[in-house]
Amino acid sequence: MIRDPSAFDETLSALRRYVRERLIPREAEVERLDEVPADVVEDLATRGFFGWSIPEAWGGAGMTTEELVLGAMELSQASVAFRARVGTNTGIGSEALVADGTPAQQARYLPLLASGELTGAFALTEPDAGSDATALKTSAVRDGDHYVLNGTKCFITNAPIAGLFTVMARTDPSDRSASGISAFLVERATPGLSTGEPYRKMGQAGSPVSEVHLIDCRVPATSIIGGAEGMGFKTAMKVLNKQRIHLAALCTGPAIRMLDEAVAWTCQRRQFGQPVAGFQLVQALIADCQTEIQAARALILQTARQRDDGEDVAMQASICKYFASEMCGRVADRCVQMLGGTGFIQGHPIERFYRDVRLFRLYEGTSQIHQLNIAKRTIAAAGHRLGD
Repeated sequence: MIRDPSAFDETLSALRRYVRERLIPREAEVERLDEVPADVVEDLATRGFFGWSIPEAWGGAGMTTEELVLGAMELSQASVAFRARVGTNTGIGSEALVADGTPAQQARYLPLLASGELTGAFALTEPDAGSDATALKTSAVRDGDHYVLNGTKCFITNAPIAGLFTVMARTDPSDRSASGISAFLVERATPGLSTGEPYRKMGQAGSPVSEVHLIDCRVPATSIIGGAEGMGFKTAMKVLNKQRIHLAALCTGPAIRMLDEAVAWTCQRRQFGQPVAGFQLVQALIADCQTEIQAARALILQTARQRDDGEDVAMQASICKYFASEMCGRVADRCVQMLGGTGFIQGHPIERFYRDVRLFRLYEGTSQIHQLNIAKRTIAAAGHRLGD
C-alpha cells in the first residue's frame, strides 16, 4: 500500500540520489573507522531516516510495509552499516512499542526514536537461547512496584550505542513455555545494565554489536510493554514477522548493488580481445543474479501488500527472509567469480559486501529455522499433524 504514489516516487528518487551521492562515497571511511561518522548520523536523523516506520503521531514517517521495503531496497545499496545505524529504530528497536506499547510508553519513547535522539536495541538472544528463543534464562522477579532483571544477552545489534533496550525476560519461572516471557523497556542509564565491548566481526564494519548484561537491574513495573506479564513472546513474534519482510528487502538492496558493480566491471574489463561480459558463461552468471533479484523483489512486495491488507503473513515473512538472504549470498558469490582476483581484494565494494551479507542467513532466524517453520506451517495448512 502506497499512500501517495506520486509523492512516494519523488521520495524514492531523492533517496536513490542521496545513497549514490552522499553515502556510497563514505563507505571506505566507515570501513576504516569501524563506525558511521557523527556528521552522517546527524544528517540521517535530520532527513528522518530513523522514523520511517514510526507513526506520524509520534514524529515518524508512518511508512506502510510496502513503502518501508521499497525504501529499504534503496538504502541498503550502500554499505550495510548505514542502514544498520537507523535499522533498529525503523525495525526491531521500535516495533514492539508501535505494536503493543501503552499510550504512555509510546508517548515517552517513540518521538525520541523517530528523531534519532535515542537508538533502540532488541535484546532477545542469549548464549543458550537463539533459534530456541523460548529457552531464554534472563529472569524478571517482581519486587513491589518494580522488577529485578538478571541475565545476559548476546549478538545484540547497536547495543554499544543504544539508549533504550527491549529486553525479553522470564517473569514466571514455573512456566518454561513462551507464556512465561514478558517484554521490558530498559533505559541505558538504569543501574545494573551494561554492555560489553563490541565484537570483532567477519564483516559489517561500522555496525556495533555486543553483549548486554543485566545484574540486579531494577526497573519499574510500568516498564512492561503493554502493561501485562506473559505477552512478551507474542510481541516478539509481531516484531519479527514484520522485520523479516524488512530484512528481506535489506538483503535485496546489496544484491542489486553487487550486480551493478559486476556488470560495470565485466563490461570494461577485456580478455581475449573482448569485454568479459561478452562471454556466455559470464552472461549466465549475470542472468541468474538478475532473475533471483527480481524474484525476491516480487515476493517481498507481494508479502508487504498482504501485511498492509491485514493478512496473517507469518509463513510468507519466513519465506521472504529465507529466500532473499540465500539469494543475496548466491549473488555475492557469483559477483566475486565474475571479478576474478579483483573480487578477492580488499577495497572493492563486492569484496566488502561478500563478507557483510554472510550474516543475513543467520540473524532474524537462521535459514534452517525458517525451513522448519515454512514446512510445519505448510503441513498444518494441509490439515495434517506431526506427532501428538
